[in-house]
Amino acid sequence: MSDPHAPHADHSKHYIKIWIALLVLLMVSLVPAIIAQQLHLNITGIVVVTAFAVAFIKAYLVIKHFMHLTIEKKYVGFLFLTMLAFMLVFVGGVSPDVMKHEGQRWTNDAAKKVVDEGMKAEKAGGHGEPEKH
Repeated sequence: MSDPHAPHADHSKHYIKIWIALLVLLMVSLVPAIIAQQLHLNITGIVVVTAFAVAFIKAYLVIKHFMHLTIEKKYVGFLFLTMLAFMLVFVGGVSPDVMKHEGQRWTNDAAKKVVDEGMKAEKAGGHGEPEKH
């Protein structure tokens, strides 16, 4: 009988297949952006949706095949989802403050200055690059 803990070539082939699939998916997420840039197409929405869809598929493959969450005990998945929920609550809680330039007792003058300079440059026909001082 064979030892169940002995390394098998099948496992390494499986991981290589998953790695190749991840590389192919990386190309699928990059190619639309490169094509759009080279042909000067304005398909930003399609590129972003494609990139995020591919990112979710890649995350699923990594979770399933490399992190082995599908075969772990049920509490591991619960902890994973709990962590994800706390992260979403954190992002939702701080993003309103981070995205503003002014609050009740604070201002972010540096960010406001950069945005104002970019808006002035865009109105002047530039590319929104900040001035060199």
